Amino acid sequence: MSRTLVIKLTAGAEEPERANQAFTVAATAVASGATVSLWLTGDAVWFAVPGRAESFTLPHAAPLRDLLAAVLAGGTLTVCTQCAKRRDLTEGDLLPGTRIAGAPAFTEEILTDDVQAIVY
Repeated sequence: MSRTLVIKLTAGAEEPERANQAFTVAATAVASGATVSLWLTGDAVWFAVPGRAESFTLPHAAPLRDLLAAVLAGGTLTVCTQCAKRRDLTEGDLLPGTRIAGAPAFTEEILTDDVQAIVY
């Protein structure tokens, strides 16, 4: 697959279906061989903190911890710079392989040729 999929998740555990949908699409795209970049913003950044995905449940949905592991294994996971700062989070507080980056990096990713961007 030659296209890249950039997904931005703007909802946390307070909107479980939207949050799970973003992770499901990201993990499915990774499994399909796509290049995937998942961005967590707002309260979604908490999913990048160890233990948070394990405590998330949604009936009839794949466990978020498994979806997150798939994204980390085959894609890129990014936490918004401002969102991390507002929650006093640093890269040391996040799952290994998670980066913190801001709007310039996001803009560069989505304006690259052959990129599809989705916001949840």
